[in-house]
Amino acid sequence: MSIQVEFWELVKLLLAFFGFLFAAGKLLLMQIERRLDERFTVLEESREQAGKHWDERFAAIEGQRRRESEGWSALEREFLKFQADLPLQYVRREDYVRGQSVIEAKLDALYSKLELVQIKRNHNG
Repeated sequence: MSIQVEFWELVKLLLAFFGFLFAAGKLLLMQIERRLDERFTVLEESREQAGKHWDERFAAIEGQRRRESEGWSALEREFLKFQADLPLQYVRREDYVRGQSVIEAKLDALYSKLELVQIKRNHNG
């Protein structure tokens, strides 16, 4: 039993076989590309969600930092106001002692004068 195949039939069979391989390869590549597109889409969505999460987190941290900064600024303003009001509201110990010494010296001088007046009155009368 022998099979005879003409040259053109062999060429047709080879072309059909290569056409089948080309179609199968193209179908396989299309499926691979579709799966890669799906994976990239999922990865992109995941990246966007992570980006949103980190943007929200950084915004929260930035808001907290801003509030703390405002708190420190308010505290600094209050302290500067306190420093400005301090000389108006309080007297230093040394200044108080000096003022008291002056008053006591004046009282001593007044007492001395009154004593002299009393001595003169006792001598005269």
